[in-house]
Amino acid sequence: MEKYLHIIPLFSGLTKDQCRTLSDLAGELTVNKGKLIFQEGDRGEGFYIVAAGKIKVFKMSFEGKEQILHIYGPGHIFGEVPVFQGKSFPASAMALEPSTLLFLPRQAFVRQIEKSPALAMNMLADLSRRLREFTIQIENLSLKEVPARLAAYILTLAQEGTEHSQMSPLPPKRLPAVGVSLPVSKVQLASLIGTTPETISRVLKKMELGGFIKVDGKQILILDQKGMEKLSRTGRL
Repeated sequence: MEKYLHIIPLFSGLTKDQCRTLSDLAGELTVNKGKLIFQEGDRGEGFYIVAAGKIKVFKMSFEGKEQILHIYGPGHIFGEVPVFQGKSFPASAMALEPSTLLFLPRQAFVRQIEKSPALAMNMLADLSRRLREFTIQIENLSLKEVPARLAAYILTLAQEGTEHSQMSPLPPKRLPAVGVSLPVSKVQLASLIGTTPETISRVLKKMELGGFIKVDGKQILILDQKGMEKLSRTGRL
């Protein structure tokens, strides 16, 4: 577990002794597909790191409609928002597939932050990045059309790789021609970008007919990178 912590950005810059201390504090959890890890409103006693598998973080409306906020793969942390506030989780989390998680208790982690300026700065950087992602995600969901949201998501997969993919509305500046694999179902993808599975299918077909991509099941080959980048900004197919 100690060796694994070294590859997570949150713990970069820490000494071996500091990583060993955090490793000793962490607990390992195995969760089955469909298992609820925490529910919105539950008290946040710590946060989680995805060691293996895939986790969705989501909110439910009073009408029972689900809005996926993030999908996290190995190396990502989640549930860290209440670490400093000591309050409840603002959303729910569930395993999309059998997953292994590391759990770091809140109070013990805060004590380590007090001892390590590097860890404190890394935590601030992570929270700042999350805030930026949420700001742009809200902008996209409220102002951009579905083709723009979907194009940005596909470009993000190509940039980050499916293992560490999550929705980010910022397309990369340059990408080689590359194939990506959708890491979630169309139902989950629709919830992630705020539309319906039927609309996802229609937009993918239009993208394919327009020569932007080639689709084979969950496999997508980007044929026109510049066109996809423009589409992610304008939404015009």
